[in-house]
Amino acid sequence: MAGLGARPGSWGSLVLRVGQAAFAAASIAVMASSIGFASYTAFCYLMASMGLQALWSLGLACLDGYALKANKNLTNPVLLSLFVVGDTVTSILSYAASCSAGGVVVLFKRDVLFCRRYPQLPCGRYELATALAFLSWSFSATSAVIMFWLLAAT
Repeated sequence: MAGLGARPGSWGSLVLRVGQAAFAAASIAVMASSIGFASYTAFCYLMASMGLQALWSLGLACLDGYALKANKNLTNPVLLSLFVVGDTVTSILSYAASCSAGGVVVLFKRDVLFCRRYPQLPCGRYELATALAFLSWSFSATSAVIMFWLLAAT
């Protein structure tokens, strides 16, 4: 497992972390630019979850960058345990927030037709922010699984 491309302190891990942070930040930016998102709890939860995801991922991206520059090994069991717990928690929170926001978007667009009835609602932005959150979650879940595999192999 030491040859796994996305182990902590590798270029693969750095790409995953930057992807998580970028998609989370993009989701936040799109949702924040949407008028009236704060009226819906699911969208507020999405913002909070993506904020946590962006901070966690950015911090670990910085750690990966430092490890690459200083040629440090970040695969000791204590660090891997921390990464597994952090990645799993943020992944579950991101998935729950994305699903709840996705449910509200489907409700608005297809079930009660709020988007047709109230054209001032930025439903397209809500949908885009939710899609970006799902992309962030996919990178986060990938990191969580890889960290779990690495921890199990040590």
